[in-house]
Amino acid sequence: MSEPLLLQDRDERGVVTLTLNRPQAFNALSEAMLAALGEAFGTLAEDESVRAVVLAASGKAFCAGHDLKEMRAEPSREYYEKLFARCTDVMLAIQRLPAPVIARVHGIATAAGCQLVAMCDLAVATRDARFAVSGINVGLFCSTPGVALSRNVGRKAAFEMLVTGEFVSADDAKGLGLVNRVVAPKALDDEIEAMVSKIVAKPRAAVAMGKALFYRQIETDIESAYADAGTTMACNMMDPSALEGVSAFLEKRRPEWHTPQPSTA
Repeated sequence: MSEPLLLQDRDERGVVTLTLNRPQAFNALSEAMLAALGEAFGTLAEDESVRAVVLAASGKAFCAGHDLKEMRAEPSREYYEKLFARCTDVMLAIQRLPAPVIARVHGIATAAGCQLVAMCDLAVATRDARFAVSGINVGLFCSTPGVALSRNVGRKAAFEMLVTGEFVSADDAKGLGLVNRVVAPKALDDEIEAMVSKIVAKPRAAVAMGKALFYRQIETDIESAYADAGTTMACNMMDPSALEGVSAFLEKRRPEWHTPQPSTA
């Protein structure tokens, strides 16, 4: 039997690691891979015990984007529109997931693979990782990856990447805002763990509320953003975790936050 396209592991803290597992194809996003990712994110979104998700990859690369062989086998507009719609659903599922999603990047992340990195809330890359939206090199402007890329880096930098298809280094990607940290390959897991530990030490409800608000307010005008943020903070203050946290601060003690238990469904 062949191994699953998407491996899943979970620790006792509620930290879930999803690993793209098509190493022989540089983890290209085939239809089956997109379906597996969509199902996984959908299930995790319903599980209140999930505190963080790490998106990793097996083999030599993070993700080389869409499976071009599969795409070329069925050249019809209807097929392509359905494929890109399915990919969009997966990308939006990452943003809508209540728990933060961290990309663990090594090797190359190109086209829709670079889009995956951009859609994750956080990203840590090895120093030898490289990023590109390289569809233009085969005559295909990376329009959908450009949506995510342009919401991470400046307009001119994003357009240069899209129109040239050239690779940028991990250090340049950090400078552009595409990734948070760049580390030596042997330090990648330690850096991910350090980031995860900081997240799971905070109340899940506050993180989930804050993540949802963060993305909503980015897409609206400043007055609407402040109105939404004020309402969110008021709701957050009424949550037991915030009430306990403020009380603990005033009483000069550590807060005791409730930790949701894993779903048995």
